[in-house]
Amino acid sequence: MSDFSAARQKMVDGQIRPSDVTDLRIIDAMLSVPREEYVPAHLRPMAYLDLDLDLGAAGEAKRFLIKPVVLAKMLQAAELKATDKVLVVGCPSGYSAAVIGRIVGKVINSGTEGDAANGPYDVIVMAGTTEVTPTGLYRQLAAGGKLLGVFAQSRPQRATIVTHSHDDFGSRPLFDAVAPVLSGLERKPEFVF
Repeated sequence: MSDFSAARQKMVDGQIRPSDVTDLRIIDAMLSVPREEYVPAHLRPMAYLDLDLDLGAAGEAKRFLIKPVVLAKMLQAAELKATDKVLVVGCPSGYSAAVIGRIVGKVINSGTEGDAANGPYDVIVMAGTTEVTPTGLYRQLAAGGKLLGVFAQSRPQRATIVTHSHDDFGSRPLFDAVAPVLSGLERKPEFVF
């Protein structure tokens, strides 16, 4: 067993399983996808730590790979089906899409605007935090669809599931979580007296 294989097993046994992730498809996917291959070489030794990894080069916009446990818990809440069409938003490395691709038939990886041309989607996974209501993404959900991500419109930040039903959107908090804010989904500065 390579050092990375052992680290991957420790990530699942020490982070994913103790966080009540019981969906064996998610566990198998996280054991199968080599996370170290989705980060720059200098970050490979940290690929399996319980950290958000900054993938951006100096001077570039911030790009992150969120903690494995936040991704796993959101995927479990999504109750993915093999027939689902899933949009992954804000995962520049492709890791989240690779994990989800082990579970569903169709995955599209895109920026924070989404990809309306290929929608609608059964599930949208935001691999990070939004400080604003992502109405553009809501419009890309199929009827009965679900959007999952970390919402920071209030404190504490929470991973949340948003469901689309009869042209209405309902949300439910899942668990407290902190993740980097996705570029384009930041709160606009306001002038306050």
